[in-house]
Amino acid sequence: MSGPARLVLASASPRRLELLAQIGIMPDAVSPSDIDETAQASETPRALALRLAREKALACEESGAYVLSADTVVALGRRMLPKTETREEATTCLELLSGRAHQVITGVAVKTPAGDLLARAVQTRVVFKRLDARETLAYLDSEEWRGKAGGYGIQGFASAFVRQLNGSYTGVVGLPLFETRNLLIGAGFCA
Repeated sequence: MSGPARLVLASASPRRLELLAQIGIMPDAVSPSDIDETAQASETPRALALRLAREKALACEESGAYVLSADTVVALGRRMLPKTETREEATTCLELLSGRAHQVITGVAVKTPAGDLLARAVQTRVVFKRLDARETLAYLDSEEWRGKAGGYGIQGFASAFVRQLNGSYTGVVGLPLFETRNLLIGAGFCA
């Protein structure tokens, strides 16, 4: 292989691009993978996040490149919350998360040019304050919840709801940078 290795991000998330830029990594291409993200029967949130990250990396058909993919799952115990598309879904998620602890699991996978696959799941415990009706309505009106796992983005207005976080802040945003960089290095990619 001549020249520097190429890196393809198998994600349409602008947040993942921004996070990679924070550590000086700029993918050569963005090629989102379109896979079925439905949880399998009795699949745990951690297993789902890992499986989806792996499948997204494997579904990317860029040859001769490193492929980086990720998927984030928000869970209350074994109950997985959706990536909210409607106001009703977001309302339900916020009601469930209000005043409670939940887990955010982000699976990260790296496929090497040789086809080897490395993956890791990073789990973070997040505790929300009890939300009053005014806060909930204001957040819903912001539309920040749209397309977000669990109905919120910690990097926006919802940051004011977080009483405690134990784990990876960037993992909650959508890409745990410490673990991602180490996976890339372990796979032989030098940024």
